[in-house]
Amino acid sequence: MKGIIGKKVGMTSIFDPTGKQTACTIIEAGPCVVTQVKTKETDGYSALQLSFGDKKEKNSSSAAINHFSKAQTSPKRFSKEFRDFSVTKTIGETVTVDIFSEGETIEVVGTTKGKGFQGVVKRHGFSGVGQQSHGQHDRQRAPGSLGNSSDASRVMKGMRMAGRMGNDRVKMKGLKVVKIFADKNYILVSGSVPGHNGSIVLIQK
Repeated sequence: MKGIIGKKVGMTSIFDPTGKQTACTIIEAGPCVVTQVKTKETDGYSALQLSFGDKKEKNSSSAAINHFSKAQTSPKRFSKEFRDFSVTKTIGETVTVDIFSEGETIEVVGTTKGKGFQGVVKRHGFSGVGQQSHGQHDRQRAPGSLGNSSDASRVMKGMRMAGRMGNDRVKMKGLKVVKIFADKNYILVSGSVPGHNGSIVLIQK
């Protein structure tokens, strides 16, 4: 497995030589610093801890400053472990978009946009109940019955109701690397990626 931490920049579209248009997401992938190397002998499993995004020392704890100083780097905002990293790296080295190649299939993990408290029509796709005439009063977007009166006198667990929507961790599979701009640390991924512009995403093979 190989991966990198990135930041969603926005969306665009490109054309291939045949004229086909492809919607793409621009991700600023890295550079990430290897801040810890875990092995089976010392930790029970092999992994690389990558860190991304600079952070001021005055906003960092002394433990974090000491941890990042071992890699000869400044404090970072985000850290993530990637198990069984397929590329050999040592502490203090940098991981860039060069670990990926154009046309490669990847997975992108991100946090979706938060929508706040929403009703059942927007949250679950309900169509609403009843007609919009004949004495209906503010019932067009109501969820309808919540249970069976002859069974347990309670709302069963898992009932689709109104509530907080979004802000969930989502993994998008089957995306492809369309183009890589190594000089800007940009990677173009086919399709959409969860999250708002500026949010942190994980790109992994």
